[in-house]
Amino acid sequence: MSAPEPAENGAQQLLVFIDPVARRTDGESVRIAKDVLGAGAAVKICLPDGPEEFARALARRGSRRPVVIGDDRALLRMVGLLHRERELASGALSVVPVGTCVDLARSLGVPTGAVAAARAVLDGVVRRLDLLVDDSDGVVLGDLRIPAPPGTHRGTGAAGDGAGAGAEEFTAGLGPAASSVWHTCRSLVRTLVRPVPGVGGARAHRLRVEADGVLLSDLDEPVSGVTVRSRDGRAEVVIRTQDTEEPRRASALSVTVSGADFRYHADARVTGPVRTRTWTLRPAGWGLTLPASAPEAARVPGPGDG
Repeated sequence: MSAPEPAENGAQQLLVFIDPVARRTDGESVRIAKDVLGAGAAVKICLPDGPEEFARALARRGSRRPVVIGDDRALLRMVGLLHRERELASGALSVVPVGTCVDLARSLGVPTGAVAAARAVLDGVVRRLDLLVDDSDGVVLGDLRIPAPPGTHRGTGAAGDGAGAGAEEFTAGLGPAASSVWHTCRSLVRTLVRPVPGVGGARAHRLRVEADGVLLSDLDEPVSGVTVRSRDGRAEVVIRTQDTEEPRRASALSVTVSGADFRYHADARVTGPVRTRTWTLRPAGWGLTLPASAPEAARVPGPGDG
C-alpha cells in the first residue's frame, strides 16, 4: 500500500465528482464531504448531469486524482470508465459513499460516514484490489451470482454500460403515477420470464461451467446457483447442485459460464440475459484509497453464501 502523493505545491489535487442521485437524496452529506475535502486539498468540483458529461470530465482530469461522492453505482461507473481508458493499473481513485446503496463500498473497506470517508480520501493509503473483467469489457468488483438472486432486479442493465443506474435515475425523475406504471410493467415482464421450478419446487438451471478450461459442471447436471468471487489473487468458483448438499469449489484465473439465457447479479447490477460469458481475474487490477488502519476488504455476505 502507498499514500497518495501530493502535488508540487504540497496540496493534493482532486477532481471531485458529485453524483446527481447523491445531490438529490442526501444533500447534507454531500455538503459535509465537500467541506472536509476542500479544507485539506486543492479541489475542483464537477457536477455531471449524465453519464456522457461524467465521462468527458474524467477524461480531462489531467493529474488530479478522481474522487466520486455517490453510491455504489457511481463508483462502478467511474471504475468502468477508467478500465475502458486502460488507466486503472496506473492510478487510484477514491469514493465518499452517499446514497441508499453503499454495501459494495462498505465491503471494500470504505467508511460510510461522510466525514470519515472524506478524511480517508485525504489521509488514507492506496490498496490494490482484484478485479474481474468479462468478455464484454465489463468489470466486477465484488461477488458475482448466477442466476441473479430473488429481489435483485433493480438496476438491471448490460454489463459495463451504466444502463442500470440510468434506469433508476430516469424513474427517479418521473412523477408518482408514471413511475408506478413503469415498475408495474417491469414486474409483469419478470413474472412472465421467471424460471420453471425444478424438482421439489427448487429452481433448476442448466449451465456449463469451466474454470481455466477445466469442466466443472455440464448442461446435463441441474444447478441451483454459481458464485464467483476474487480471493487472494484467484477467482473462487462455488457451484451448488440439486443432487449434493456440499458445494463444488474450484480456484482459477478465468471462468466461463454458458447455457440457456441467464441473468447474473454483480455488485449493484443485474445483467442479461446472456448465453455465455467469460470472466478473467486481474490480481491487484485497480487501486482504491482506504483508511490506513482499515483491515483487508471484508465481503458482505449475500444469498447462497456457504
